[in-house]
Amino acid sequence: MIEAALALHDAALPLLSQLFAVFLRVGGLMLVVPGFGDRLIPMRIRLVVGFALSAAIAPSVPVPAAVTPDLVAVELTVGFALGTVLRFIAAALTMAGMMAAQLTSLSQLFGNVEPSSAIGNLLNMAGLALLMASGLPMMLIEMLMRSYDVLPQGLAMPGDDVAGWVVTRASQAFGLAFAMAAPFALAALIYNAAMGVINRAMPQLMVALVGAPAITGASAVLLFLAAPLILTVWKTTMVAVLADPIGGGMP
Repeated sequence: MIEAALALHDAALPLLSQLFAVFLRVGGLMLVVPGFGDRLIPMRIRLVVGFALSAAIAPSVPVPAAVTPDLVAVELTVGFALGTVLRFIAAALTMAGMMAAQLTSLSQLFGNVEPSSAIGNLLNMAGLALLMASGLPMMLIEMLMRSYDVLPQGLAMPGDDVAGWVVTRASQAFGLAFAMAAPFALAALIYNAAMGVINRAMPQLMVALVGAPAITGASAVLLFLAAPLILTVWKTTMVAVLADPIGGGMP
């Protein structure tokens, strides 16, 4: 009986070590990854999803020689870094909504609610729903499996490479946010130019009283028309980053 228990222990120990080592990277990712790392998701759900992803990935990952403190630190850091890169791209959608609200008069539609947060959260929730419907869990599994080819288990990332990688992805997120908010910037430019011309031509007219409802209505229509294109551009970028999160920032 004891010999059978010892044999079972010896057989299960490598599998448990392998699963734990994978869970470290997955756990670091789950802390910040869009969709699963949000505060609205209970910690129990995150743990269940994390273990499910780990179980799916573990068979393709080598069994570690030993689970050391260095391995724990490295794997958690790698997972957190991968999740942070995805979070940058997700934040671009929120930033685009904030810029759209600031550039136009969409704040008139939300009363006392913070307008930038309202528009940003609206786009963010729509984007995450679109990403989930496109198979985000499967894309995360594929990304994590490929990450072991570039960042082998237990191998620490060079500091200079990590800094360049993060800066590259952060600049990509800001550029994406500005690109998605461009229609609203153009609308604000046209509106302000038109109001200036009207004010010079008819100084006695209260252009603010006429212009405020006009820009609010036009911005709402523009949001309705531009949202599908914005979400499509964002989803395409996010899928590309999920397919190659390391590319463009690390050798």
